[in-house]
Order: sequence, then C-alpha cells, then structure tokens
Amino acid sequence: MKAVVMAGGEGTRLRPMTSSMPKPLLPVANRPIMEHVLRLLKRHGLSETVVTVQFLASLVKNYFGDGEELGMELSYANEEKPLGTAGSVKNAEEALKDDAFLVISGDALTDFDLTELINFHKEKGALVTVCLTRVPNPLEFGITIVDEEGRVERFLEKPTWGQVFSDTVNTGIYVMEPEIFNYVDPDVPVDWSGDVFPQLMKEGKPIYGYVAEGYWEDVGTHESYVKAQADVLEGKVDVELDGFEISPGVWVAEGAEVHPDAVLRGPLYIGDYAKVEAGAEIREHTVVGSNVVVKSGAFLHKAVVHDNVYIGQQSNLRGCVIGKNTDIMRAARIEDGAVIGDECLVGEESIVQGNVRVYPFKTIEAGAFVNTSVIWESRSQAQLFGARGVSGILNVEITPELAVRIAGAYATTLKKGATVTTARDHSRGARALKRAVISALQASAIDVRDLENVPLPVARQQTARGSAGGIMIRTSPGVPDSVDIMFFDERGADLSGARQRKLDRVYARQEYRRAFPGEIGDLSFPSSVFDSYTGSLLRAVDTSGIAESGLKVVVDASNGSAGLVLPSLLGRLGVDALTINPGLDETRPTETEEARRAGLVRLGEIVASARAAFGVRFDPVGERLSLVDEKGRIIEDDRALLVMLDLVAAERRSGKVALPVTTTRIAEQVAAYHGTQVEWTTTSPDDLTRVGRGETTIFGGDGRGGFIIPESSSVFDGAAAFVRLLGLVARTQLTLSQIDARIPRAHVLRRDLVTPWAVKGLVMRRVVEAAGDRSVDTTDGVRVVESDGRWVMVLPDPAEAVTHLWAEGPDDASAQALLDEWSQIVEGAGPS
Repeated sequence: MKAVVMAGGEGTRLRPMTSSMPKPLLPVANRPIMEHVLRLLKRHGLSETVVTVQFLASLVKNYFGDGEELGMELSYANEEKPLGTAGSVKNAEEALKDDAFLVISGDALTDFDLTELINFHKEKGALVTVCLTRVPNPLEFGITIVDEEGRVERFLEKPTWGQVFSDTVNTGIYVMEPEIFNYVDPDVPVDWSGDVFPQLMKEGKPIYGYVAEGYWEDVGTHESYVKAQADVLEGKVDVELDGFEISPGVWVAEGAEVHPDAVLRGPLYIGDYAKVEAGAEIREHTVVGSNVVVKSGAFLHKAVVHDNVYIGQQSNLRGCVIGKNTDIMRAARIEDGAVIGDECLVGEESIVQGNVRVYPFKTIEAGAFVNTSVIWESRSQAQLFGARGVSGILNVEITPELAVRIAGAYATTLKKGATVTTARDHSRGARALKRAVISALQASAIDVRDLENVPLPVARQQTARGSAGGIMIRTSPGVPDSVDIMFFDERGADLSGARQRKLDRVYARQEYRRAFPGEIGDLSFPSSVFDSYTGSLLRAVDTSGIAESGLKVVVDASNGSAGLVLPSLLGRLGVDALTINPGLDETRPTETEEARRAGLVRLGEIVASARAAFGVRFDPVGERLSLVDEKGRIIEDDRALLVMLDLVAAERRSGKVALPVTTTRIAEQVAAYHGTQVEWTTTSPDDLTRVGRGETTIFGGDGRGGFIIPESSSVFDGAAAFVRLLGLVARTQLTLSQIDARIPRAHVLRRDLVTPWAVKGLVMRRVVEAAGDRSVDTTDGVRVVESDGRWVMVLPDPAEAVTHLWAEGPDDASAQALLDEWSQIVEGAGPS
C-alpha cells in the first residue's frame, strides 16, 4: 500500500515561524514534524509515499529528496494553487489509482498504529476509513459520530460548544480506495469532510470510523507546537529521538559539547554540535537545536530553539520559540509565548514581552522594551562602525560572508588598481577572515600587500608606505570570541567619520564593484617589514643616553605579536632587557582584564627582584603599553598617561598635547607647569590622530595605554612609546615612582547606562536643559562644569544603545555623588 503525505499548507496560525519555512519542516525535538510522520509510515511498511506540496514546495523537496536517507521512496505532487485536502490528493491520482492508499497530514504528530487502521479498513470493506481520536476540546476539529459497527453516521466541521455532540474527532488520517477519485473534481479546491464525505453519506457509501488509541496532536498553534515538544520529551508519544540519554530525560545528540558545570534539569534535548558553556542553565521542556551556542549564565526554560542560534551570556528565555540563525545577545530577556522569527538579532539587555511576534530578518536594538509585534519595521542598527571599526562575535555577527561584503564595499570606495595592505593578529579566526577579505579585494580590482601576522602599529606604518588604505583583523580586546575589522586610510590612521559613512552607504546599497577577468588584483607579501619598522622608529625617536645609562628593563610581550619586533628593536637599542612571554599563543589572541592584571602583578615581581628601572607590558597586538615602576608597583593606565606627559613636557618645554575630553583636568596642571598646553579632542581615536599630526604636537594619549609619539607616527604605538620612555628615563635619571609621586591624585569615575536609540536625542536635550547656566563644553557629548571645578560628561555611544558618563571631583565620594545625580537625569529622560 502507498501513502500520501499532505504537506502543502501555509500554517498561517503559526506565523512568524512559517513565514520563511513550511509548517511540515518545523522541528519537534530537532526533527521536522514531517520526518516523524515519514518514520511512522516506514515503521508500518508504508515506504512508498507521495508528498503533496504547494507553499514553499522547494524547501520540502530539497530537505527530503527522494527519501533515500530514510529508506523510503518519495515522489511529489505539486499544486500550482491551493486545492483543498481532497483536491491535493486528486492531484496525485496518477500514482495512487491502482490500490488502496493511506492519507496523512505532514504536520500532525502521532504514534497511531497504522497497521491496525489498515486492517480495520480491509475487514469492513470500506470505501473510506476515517481515523478518529478522542480529545478534551473538540472545537478546532471536525467531530464524528459512528454506530456500533463503526460506520460513520454524522460529521460536523469545527462546531461551537452548542453544537458539540461528541468528543471523537477526525484526525485527517484516512485509508481510501482509488474509486474515491470519482467524487473529486480535478483542478478545483475540494475538501474531504466538507464536500466529498457528505456526498458519500448521501449515497450510502461505506464510510467507517476507526477510533485509534495513542498520541495525536494537530500542531496548528504556537501553544500546540510548544506542547508537542514537551510531550515528546515526557515520553507521551512514541517517536525516535536522535541522541543519547545521558541521564533520565536529558538527551544529547552526537557532537554536542556540554560543559560539566552547566546545569541540566530534564526532560530536555540538546541537538548535534550544540555547545553549552559552564554556568548555563537549561531546564524542563527545552529543546536546543543543532549548532546552537548557549553562553555562560544563560537560562532556558520551556524554550524551543531552532538550529544555528547564538544565545548570549546572562540571557533569559522562558516558554518562547527562537527561529533558526537568530542571535540573542547578552542579557536579553524573552518572555513566555513570544516567538522570534528566523535570522533576527535581539540586542543586549533588550526585553521581548510575552506573546510578542517578531517576524524574520528583524533587529531589536539593545536595551529595547518590545511589547507589540514587530512585523514590518526593520529596526536595523544605524551604522556599521563602532569604536574599534566593525566589531562583533566571530561567526555570529562577523561571518566570512560579511567580511567579503564589507571588503567589497571598501574596495568600491577606492580606485581600480589601487593597493590595500592587509594584516591580522595571531588568532585562527582573524586568519580565516583575512583570506575572505583578500579575495573580495582582488575580485574588486584591488592589489593586495599581505603582511600576515604583524603588530597593529607595523600594519599602520606599512599601509602609510604607498597604499590607498589598509585592513587589519584582530581579536577584540578582552573579548576572545569577538573580532574587529579595522579600516585604515592612506596614512595608516583609522578612517575618518566621513569615510566611514561613505563605506556605510556603499555597504547598505550593496553597490559592490566587480573586476573584469583581466583586472583581478595582484597579491604580494612584502619582506623585511620588521627591520623596516624598527629602523624608521629608531631614526625618528630620540634614543640618546640609553646605551650609556646602563638601564635594566623587563619587557613582557604577553605572547602576542609585539614579540615579533622586540628582538630587532632591543638588539639595536643596546639596552639590558629581560624579555618574558615572547612566544605566540594562538589560543590566547587577547586577554581578559583578570589575566592582564595577573600578568602585570607577575611583571612587577620580576622587576623588583631583578632590580630593573621599570617594566613594560604590551597588549597582544603591540598597540598599547602598561607600566610597572622600579618597586614593582603597577602604574594604572590613567596615571601612566600623566607620568609620560610629565616626562615629555619637562623635556620639550613647549608645544601641544592631544588628550580626549574624558581625561582628568590634572593633565592641564602638569602640562602648564612645564610650559605646554592641552588640546582637547573627542573620544574618537581618529580625532586624537588628527591632532597628533599637528606640527606643534609633542605627545598624545587616551588614558587606556594608548600613546602617540608624533615624531614616529600619529597613531597609538606601544613600541614607539617604550623607546621614548627609555630615552626620557635615561636622560632625566628620575625613577617612575618619583615622577608619579609629584603628580596630584585624580578622581575620575565612569558609568554606562542602557539607553534605547529612540530616546538618545531626548536624553542629550534633557542634559543640556539640566545644565542651566553652568558652563557647558560640547567638544564631544556634553560636559557640564560646576562652579567649583567638578565636572560631569554625558556621551551617547555611536554604535550601542548605551550612554557613557564620566565625573571628576576632589575625591571619589564627590565624583560618585555627581555621577548619581546625572545618572538620574539620563534615566529620567528614558521611556517610562
């Protein structure tokens, strides 16, 4: 006997899940509903099956193919238009006309004994046997009355409670003889229970009803969809689960990685190649699909998560459904009954209320509170660029596909035949993405000079030597699973705001230039880049007195690319240097703040025991520098900026110093004491770089380990700062602790507040209004200066739904009080 599986319905009640996926492909326990149906058919010997398809038919065909993987023979009958339950089977008449056949829905979950149903049909000599079951609420189904022999006496489709005369309902599973086709007109919509069966009963034809025992759930609503998952996990329905039951009710599929410190409370299911980190908690009736990542601190309860979903740290998912390829970012909360469609982005700390529907391809901004369905709005982020270029989680937000598109957009902003320099840090992710970037550049008629793994300052310097621009890919500082794609201009500096916006526009319009075959760009690998870098650095920076001083220093390369230039640099300086952690470790391309702190403590111990003049620690890409004094004490980054400023200003006695407006005003006192002046810049690195290029600029820094040594370059350069510091200490013959001790203590505090994009403008207006007649500086954001010199600065983040606040006072308590006061103003401007 053959079977017919009806898989053509649109499943409109299940939108947005069925907006981009046919209902039969919706996964239940990580397998499409229709696959459970096909496996049931095969179990009962019905391996030759016709599938009727209409809505998104190609997706069904592509998934199941000819049925070989299931050990079945599948063929397809395609409807050009909806033909109803009977019309769609009539459409497959050619394959079914020779013998009795079974009809079953491709979107109902059941474990009925189909063999018993077929035997009943044959025993009764029926034209049609309707498979029936008893349900507590028959309102959504066709109810049926049968006599003692099982013959159908009455049908009623979807009754009201006043019409309910039975709890026995039609499941949509039938066994039929081929003469049934005589009662179905071709190519017009016809239904079994509404059109065909009443006609058969009028003519007295043998229609029988078989009341089946077992499980049956018509997965037609979100509630029934979630219930079906729970029923499978509870063992209420006899279906095959793919995986291993590692503890009672806890099913884990092949290749899944579940950390021993993750909390699992079954029954639950974790799909193949999913990854669940330590500290994540997955509770009852949760289904985690294939290739899903669940980060530490995430909490899932009664959540159904489709394939390839990213669930960020501290996120909270309860009773919701998450579509495939969707990203749920840190601390997002999705409440009971909510449904997130395919390929959505739910931003950090956002809240999606219960029963909200978010349709596919939508972005919920960070910090948003969503209590109505998102159907038409895109809510996409305003721009690509953040503080460090284009940043995001590797293979979640930053994929090879995105790298290709954005590199193609960058190439389109340059002339054909121009040269771009590419580089990366020592991580595997950066290596893979750089290859995608190079291909896109060459395909856009751009020649590429690939430096491979080099420190960031080397990449900037080499870009400035004849390239139209550069691209550096590195692991985001302090975030091991994220990457930054950094774009440089022809001087090796970060792109200006105007250039970023131009790239944004090209990317948004997808207007990528493509080269003709003869125009494909060339790829070259420059040699001796480290010797070239150190040579130009030592020619530019004053190194007098270093060789004669007898200084001993300890240099920590922190297993990063800075170690690649140190042998050449230290050898030519002639300084007594102890280098630690020089080897590259591609498993640690960045470091957490805790690891950085531990490294500095260890550096301090070595400096003190070796009686060295000071110690320096490079960040993994050689851009930033941290200091330890001769006593082994850590000089915090904001203090290190003042120490370097004091040394440079004392030696130069004139000129300008470039500092961001968030720097302590003690910097003004230090600069003025030595006859120099501060030029305040915005917090943007490219603005600091712009001032750093000025003829009278003698120094710059950001208070976070980034130093500009203008005689060498106008960008942050850890090696240049190290060489400059060596020369200054050698010539002044003062220790770092002596210099630090003569600078007043600063008290600057910072706080970040979540602010939805929609109210950022309102927040800044309220801040200006609240400032009243106090002095206001709008160099970057709004800085309000009190009459006693205390100040607070409010700055909206350009890439995230966050507002940053800084405050400085004569002591920490005063600065804290100022922060508290203005935090209330910022939060009071938000949505109530």
